[in-house]
Amino acid sequence: MNILFFLIPKTEVKYVFEDFTLRQVMERWDQDRFAAIPMLNRQGIYLGTISEGDLLRAFKHDHELNLQKAEKVRIFDIPRDRTIQAVPADSRMEDLVDLSLQQNFVPVVDDKGVFIGIITRKSIIEFLYKRVNKLSEELAAVQEQP
Repeated sequence: MNILFFLIPKTEVKYVFEDFTLRQVMERWDQDRFAAIPMLNRQGIYLGTISEGDLLRAFKHDHELNLQKAEKVRIFDIPRDRTIQAVPADSRMEDLVDLSLQQNFVPVVDDKGVFIGIITRKSIIEFLYKRVNKLSEELAAVQEQP
């Protein structure tokens, strides 16, 4: 199955650039309220994902909840607790399922590493749920035959 069927394209995904400041990202978070957000360079290359926890740890340990200092800190320089792995657009569904067990979403990149969108855990679970229901119905129909 082509994983692009599940893709939420980049044009519909919120993301930040690596040169955004900590304050800019906090303001974006205040507007959009995501648990994690992809980070790209200005050429569109996926660099990783920044999470709410990463931001909270940065404020707690390094910036003393000071928004003026946060204007000088590039988001790329904030340590990230987890690596959110991206997959190439030609990946198999099995690869997505494995990653979705560890990540809320799976970033998708083209063959040059350019971010093209995400696939959410929700869409994967919905697909698998429908598939299991269909197989259950088919099995029940076969078992009803004499």
